[in-house]
Amino acid sequence: MKAPTFWTRRGPTAQLLRPFGLVTRLATARRLRKPGLEIGVRTICVGNAGVGGAGKTVVALDILSRLTGHPFALTRGYGGSLSGPLLVERGLHSPAEVGDEALLLADVAPTVKSRDRAAGARLALAEGATAIVMDDGLQNPAVQKDLSLLVIDGGYGFGNGLLLPAGPLREPVEVAAQRCHAAVLIGEDETGALARLPASMPVLRAHLVPDCAEPLGRRPVIAFAGIGRPEKFFRSVLSLGRSWWRSTLIRTITSMRRAMPRRCWPRPLIRAPNWSPRPRISSSCRPICAPPAWSCRRIWPGRMRWRWSCC
Repeated sequence: MKAPTFWTRRGPTAQLLRPFGLVTRLATARRLRKPGLEIGVRTICVGNAGVGGAGKTVVALDILSRLTGHPFALTRGYGGSLSGPLLVERGLHSPAEVGDEALLLADVAPTVKSRDRAAGARLALAEGATAIVMDDGLQNPAVQKDLSLLVIDGGYGFGNGLLLPAGPLREPVEVAAQRCHAAVLIGEDETGALARLPASMPVLRAHLVPDCAEPLGRRPVIAFAGIGRPEKFFRSVLSLGRSWWRSTLIRTITSMRRAMPRRCWPRPLIRAPNWSPRPRISSSCRPICAPPAWSCRRIWPGRMRWRWSCC
């Protein structure tokens, strides 16, 4: 999903759509009044107040890697055609069936994909889960949470601060924060997002550290990403080099087709006359659906630096 440009400012289009945000607010509030399932194991929800790529999956991956016992990931599987509940298996399921995020999570821990979160939690329990980490689901009350984290992309914040469809928010920030135990700020707070949080709310600050399996050298590269906010990935690419990166051509391809196989290829890359000799690098999720002929070098945000602070 590519976010509309007017979601970053309160221009005429956003103001025109602003009254419809009341419908979003009432619908979310009504849904949250429903009781949730108590599943009897630790349940951690990694969510945010709006739509788009705040970094929830990366945070969920980090938490899963730190938990002891037999933790499971639970995801809706955005973009996947299968409803679930099902246990995700690489080699058996494709991104078109379960979504990119589910396959990434399955690399770290057993992962259940289910549009019905309660049914997915029951399946995880049946498979022996000792803890469940929900990738998204802050506005879904189907499962009771023991710990809820509000993830914030420091470079995007809360956009223009308006509710869908005028802005990116599913609910007011203040309302979402009331149900969360802490916020996770990824990157620097470039938009003043922390000012909208309660003064007493703990803030866990995180910085993504890109991890590339092999040196990229000083050659021009073609970089492409299919994450919610591709600019984050391209910043990571620049951080791998020194000043020479800023004078080297990086072809940015910010959208990809989910269909398989050829229709998911980025059209600019197919049409580029001299693309073959150039190394191709991608965000961690994209090689999942890339054709075998592409020898993509994955740049994986494999390490996160953390520090606690209070607003």
